[in-house]
Amino acid sequence: MDEIYIEEFKKGTVLFQQGDSPTACYFVLKGCVRQYSIDVEGREVTSNFYTEEQAIAVFDHKPDKISNYTFICVEDSVMVVGDLNTEKDMYNKHPQLESMTRKMIEADFAKIQEEFAAFIASSPEERFRLLQLKRPTLIDRVPQHQLASYLGMTPESLSRIKKRINQLNS
Repeated sequence: MDEIYIEEFKKGTVLFQQGDSPTACYFVLKGCVRQYSIDVEGREVTSNFYTEEQAIAVFDHKPDKISNYTFICVEDSVMVVGDLNTEKDMYNKHPQLESMTRKMIEADFAKIQEEFAAFIASSPEERFRLLQLKRPTLIDRVPQHQLASYLGMTPESLSRIKKRINQLNS
């Protein structure tokens, strides 16, 4: 793999699986990627969706560098792909890249902290309304059972909430 290149991925492509050691990082130009893990009871738990202009990287610097998540394309996607094995060389060659990457990570971390605090403090209906406000395209782009998992509820609860909100809005 050269330093950075653009690649197309078909819907259903697994970028890397829970238990793998990732060798690449990604930046979504077009498409949608789901992040999930399998819990102790064998259920898929969706923890994020990455869409246009979002970076996908595992920043878990455990000695074994094994991912706790699986990343799979929910749609046909186009992404910038970077080789993690050449990361240090790239930072040495392009010092501004390290600064840019750090700023992106800091911004993402602040956003994640804010979203997590809001998630914990909100009801399932409030979570759905917040999703409608902040990421409305996800509602039509991903399967309802994955969206429900992401919002911390059952598909049936999500269906009831959507129905109730639609009735209020009509």
